[in-house]
Amino acid sequence: MTVFVPRPLDQGLYQQAIAEGLHPLLARILAGRLDQTQGSLTSLVHPHLKHLPPPDLLKDAGLAAQRLLTAIQQQQRIGILTDYDVDGITSHVVIYQAITEFFGVAPAQVSSLIGHRMKDGYGVSDGLVNRILDQQPLPDVIITADCGSSDEPRIARLKAAGIDVLVTDHHALPKEGPPPSALAVVNPTREDCDYPDPTLAGCGVVWLLMSELRRQLVAAGQLEASSPKLSSLLPFVALGTVADCVSLGGSAANRAFVTAGLQLMNASTAPCWQAFRELQGERFKSFTASTLGFQLGPRINARSRMADPYAALHYLLAATPAAARQQLELLDEDNQDRRFVEAEMTREALQRVQEQVDQGMQSLVAWVPEGHSGVQGIVASRLVEKFGRPSVVLTPGRESGHLSASARSVPGIHLREALQRVDDLHPGLLVRFGGHRGAAGLTLWGQRLAEFQQAFEQAILLQLGNRRLEPSLYTDGELPPELMNLETQQLLSGLEPFGREFEPPLFEGSFVIDELRLIGADQTHLLMQVTRGPGEPVFPAIWFRALPETGAELPVSQGQRVRLAYKLEANHFRGQTRLQLHVSQLHPEAG
Repeated sequence: MTVFVPRPLDQGLYQQAIAEGLHPLLARILAGRLDQTQGSLTSLVHPHLKHLPPPDLLKDAGLAAQRLLTAIQQQQRIGILTDYDVDGITSHVVIYQAITEFFGVAPAQVSSLIGHRMKDGYGVSDGLVNRILDQQPLPDVIITADCGSSDEPRIARLKAAGIDVLVTDHHALPKEGPPPSALAVVNPTREDCDYPDPTLAGCGVVWLLMSELRRQLVAAGQLEASSPKLSSLLPFVALGTVADCVSLGGSAANRAFVTAGLQLMNASTAPCWQAFRELQGERFKSFTASTLGFQLGPRINARSRMADPYAALHYLLAATPAAARQQLELLDEDNQDRRFVEAEMTREALQRVQEQVDQGMQSLVAWVPEGHSGVQGIVASRLVEKFGRPSVVLTPGRESGHLSASARSVPGIHLREALQRVDDLHPGLLVRFGGHRGAAGLTLWGQRLAEFQQAFEQAILLQLGNRRLEPSLYTDGELPPELMNLETQQLLSGLEPFGREFEPPLFEGSFVIDELRLIGADQTHLLMQVTRGPGEPVFPAIWFRALPETGAELPVSQGQRVRLAYKLEANHFRGQTRLQLHVSQLHPEAG
């Protein structure tokens, strides 16, 4: 059973928030999510682009911008090589629109280079490089985004063909350092990088680089100083930042990107955003971080998981509403297919790790022989949600003898460091690997799966020390009865955007179920009326996916006292707005 764990509070930060005039509840929320801050909390509580550190603090940003400036001046061919997930696709859009719509590069001079997930794999792959080198004419310069830091052998091949490679990325570098064959490596995780925020998403890195390129174009007289800045590209940065699950906690930059991007997105009539509004119908109010993370992001990711990613790129770049609707329909169909494949694969993965759970292992490794590589990460996340342990899901690799995998982590466990330790102690076990704290990808030799499982478990145990993992749900404690109102919900919404390492406020409390009924097309969601006790206010409460499948037994009954973990939300219905509890988890109480 999932344990409710009240978040420990950083008392120093709590007192700082009170001293800066924040409501005690907001101070409590911040002190439960942030472990340290530099200076005022203003840049986090009130995110704004003015808090962004300048792009030239990024190591090699000036060098990369200079090379692109030369390419623009000499009308050279530019290749844009990005990953196929949301961060990669939005990075692609930022670069493409910046250089073609803002900086005057002819679209015919630009090549879009995106690998196929199942055929090529991640990043600067051999298959993708082969296709690039078969092109005529070759690109003069290639800029990567969201990939490249661990791809020295392939970058060396491109360099040998006379192509200058500019790597932009945010994934952890290999222990050998930046790829030496790249002309420039713009990555805030570099040890020699002075940019104060290493948690940027790939799309944030390229937006900063394009801003530096604009500055150089103006300084060179290539662009008028009065020409538009790149703020209209921030909706794509917001989408990629949220969907890639980078930190929205102590990162003033990420919070500024998402806040500004959402404001512009909600005011925009661009075909891609308008098509999504139409797909959602009358119930759609506005784009939020939750919309990007749970609605739009998964649709874009589904395309790369189930097919090739170019429909996602064409959707975001659509010039007309009709074109955007057509591409979005493809993404939506793929998302439906992805859900079915995910459900089947999750069931098998759960069965395959049960023995590891029973043995008390602190990491889970699920080998799914008939699994689809496109949903490995989602299935790994489902294992993490259920068992509270870092999880790896493997399926057959593209090459004979290889297994490919995606891994997802839990708070306090750094996946990239764990895989690095596996590689250090077991040379040759991993064919390749990469990622960051919360997510990673890897390829290993199939005959060494058992060895990998043992090595990965040891690497996780080393990070845990004396700690042991269990399914946990961190809450912000109990909410006093006098704060159970819409005013509190509106107060809390002022802390948006919420996301990784800055989760929405989640409270716990004891309630009695007055009424309950199943709702939804598959009758798996539970709508309840709950109260703290006799004479207390009654609140509607919705628990999505309360039943594992249609027809399953109800987990609670009318009149039962339960402990809820819940969020406050405003429910708009028939012209009225009422407070509703969004239930994340429920535990029946004894007696």
